[in-house]
Amino acid sequence: MTSRPEQDMETNVTAVSAADMTDARKGGNTRKVFVRTYGCQMNVYDSERMTDVLAPEGFEATDDLEDADLVILNTCHIREKAAEKVYSELGRIRKVKEERAKSGKDMMVGVAGCVAQAEGEEISRRAPIVDLVVGPQSYHQLPSLLEKARAGSKVVETEFDIDAKFNHLSERAEKQVLKRPPSAFLTVQEGCDKFCTFCVVPYTRGAEVSRSVEQIVSEAERMAAAGVREVTLLGQNVNAYHGTSPDGAVWGLGRLLRRLAEIDGLDRLRYTTSHPRDMDDDLIEAHRDLKSLMPYLHLPVQSGSDKILKAMNRRHTRDEYFRLIDRIREVSPDIALSGDFIVGFPGESDQDFEDTMDLIRQVGYGSAFSFKYSSRPGTPGATMDEQVPEDVKSARLAALQALVAEQQKAFNASRLGMTCDVLLEKTGRNPGQLVGKSPWLQPVQLDAPEDLIGSIQAVEIVDIGSNSLFGRLIAGQDDLGRSGRIPAPAA
Repeated sequence: MTSRPEQDMETNVTAVSAADMTDARKGGNTRKVFVRTYGCQMNVYDSERMTDVLAPEGFEATDDLEDADLVILNTCHIREKAAEKVYSELGRIRKVKEERAKSGKDMMVGVAGCVAQAEGEEISRRAPIVDLVVGPQSYHQLPSLLEKARAGSKVVETEFDIDAKFNHLSERAEKQVLKRPPSAFLTVQEGCDKFCTFCVVPYTRGAEVSRSVEQIVSEAERMAAAGVREVTLLGQNVNAYHGTSPDGAVWGLGRLLRRLAEIDGLDRLRYTTSHPRDMDDDLIEAHRDLKSLMPYLHLPVQSGSDKILKAMNRRHTRDEYFRLIDRIREVSPDIALSGDFIVGFPGESDQDFEDTMDLIRQVGYGSAFSFKYSSRPGTPGATMDEQVPEDVKSARLAALQALVAEQQKAFNASRLGMTCDVLLEKTGRNPGQLVGKSPWLQPVQLDAPEDLIGSIQAVEIVDIGSNSLFGRLIAGQDDLGRSGRIPAPAA
């Protein structure tokens, strides 16, 4: 399992619509909540749901820490560095809280997410300013937990009750339609049963649990009604999805995607993150059959060495991964493939690392995420012999990232001269500039009027950067929606 958490993604959640806040203000003065998100896309989704849960309680999101009555850090526990960042940030928050207290203003501090789940009461011991600790399956209880904390209790809530969380969010969402950006995340599955020996997720997120088809379709329909054009389905092991349909049948991810493709206004679909063992025929064929399923797939492999794959408990070989890639490219020849790689796993020899480099050369990725192995307490990898020295890890990581950068540049260059459909999402850094998203997930920068945000436009790719594309708007085109086309590169 991996959910691309190692990017050290840090974002602040600030979007709560004025309409939603109107009802909240009826109950009293508006209070401000500051939510900082670390880690994976699922944490971003969870942070948005936290603001949804708190809005009826009179909380409005802010991106100003010093203005916040409530601060929540939604945390990642994949690597030691990510966890230590949280404690460093809590030190900074302590100073802000003390300054607010001098002027008679209270500030409550909460730690949520996977660090909260893994460390529990240890957080309050190391950082006494923390008022509540909330695991990833408990944030739907935030209003009642806040009341306990206000009454003077140090709250630690890390029980696994994922079904209650999913049901609560569906009930609450029926009463709210939040204005959302043109693209959004939607969690369909949580937890992982794979128990890779490097990974803490089975211990922090629990076993695999899937939301029902009805819950997911209902939320996706509300998203479309709120202006969302593209939805990315999330799961720690999303292609292990096995949700129950209204008639009691169990659906896989491929069938769920086909149902979501029927929703009016929902023009683009993606999903992440997948495990090679769970890419079944129906899901692969969905890449051939569904125009709205974007030609991008994040399929982590972690290593190209069979010895290391076995030590990681990945449950597949390099040849099985190659055969899977061949099947995927057979139905979607122009798909952009992304992967995850860990260098320096215990016992990784020079030859094992070279096997990984060889796999990368043979597959040819459009992008990839790569990291040095980080020992996590409680995982089998932490107690394995032959731990790799840090300097060796660093050298291998640099070599691997250089190779991936070459492949990414080559993939981006293959888009030059193409006209593709771009979902315009936000304003750029320069006046008159917008930033959108290509079918292959690259950012696309172009000059275009701001009123086109939220539309899908035909854009000619005229230049490339290391991570992004630069385009020219094709004049005279209407919003393409699902009627647009995603051309293959010229031969």
